[in-house]
Amino acid sequence: MAEITAAAVKELRDRSGAGMMDCKKALTEANGDLEAATDWLRAKGLAAAQKKSSRTAAEGLVGVAVAGTKGVAVEVNSETDFVAKNDQFQDFVRTVSAVALETGAADAEALSNAAYPGGGTVAEKLVSNIATIGENQTVRRVGHVEVSQGVVVPYVHNAAAPGLGKIGVLVALEGDAPADVLEPLGKQLAMHIAAAFPLALSADDIDPALLERERAIAAEKAAESGKPAEIVAKMVDGAVAKFAKEQALLSQLFVMDNKTPVADVVAKAAKDAGASITLKNYVRFQLGEGIEKEVSDFAAEVAAAAGV
Repeated sequence: MAEITAAAVKELRDRSGAGMMDCKKALTEANGDLEAATDWLRAKGLAAAQKKSSRTAAEGLVGVAVAGTKGVAVEVNSETDFVAKNDQFQDFVRTVSAVALETGAADAEALSNAAYPGGGTVAEKLVSNIATIGENQTVRRVGHVEVSQGVVVPYVHNAAAPGLGKIGVLVALEGDAPADVLEPLGKQLAMHIAAAFPLALSADDIDPALLERERAIAAEKAAESGKPAEIVAKMVDGAVAKFAKEQALLSQLFVMDNKTPVADVVAKAAKDAGASITLKNYVRFQLGEGIEKEVSDFAAEVAAAAGV
């Protein structure tokens, strides 16, 4: 049996929003595995259906840059939010985003090896920044979108400076509609994406492993209903279909009215403009999403003092 630490209980509470004792029981049932414990809480109806990685500890900035029909988003992490307000760090993120756009670097490794304006590579400039700023920093990830005809619209939420913030979004709209139609539509869609956190463009694009995980959770919930097997099977299928619909961008309800699917919003805009418009792709980077949060010794001590 794995030791259930106060730090693990706190991490699960932050992830799930469930109570302390429920988290401790979930970890016990899952032998200390955080992912399995999260699923156990959800199956028991003790956790929110979808926590959005909004409680991670990673700091830094997301930079977005667009040129013509191409756009890029880059996440650069730092240890504290204080560094994200540093002019030197902001200039680095801004410059690295421009480098990624110009070179087409496909991932963080390729971007780190790219030439940095003024000499050296991005990685070498990063080492220099770490030495002068006095805090560890990393180039974490890169995302590109492109259209053959149309626009790429950038959006930054919680902006620290132009093109830099906590959430960076790029919306790729392809078609022959004029820019004065595509740009405001792209801005509204980008704001929706920032708020609604879609997992994929369409239901078919959602990671099959994620759908199977949802199916397992739904099956455990449905089994507790005591209904006949054929009814349970329909309940599970319905739950998975609902999850896919809610997580796919095109089928999500548009946040501006909370009743129209995003696909219908795009179709109406195309009809009104008398032109073709296709939501081809998007990128959404939220600072620190998916990074495990480190729990401080003090937080663990406080939880321990509370009897966890």
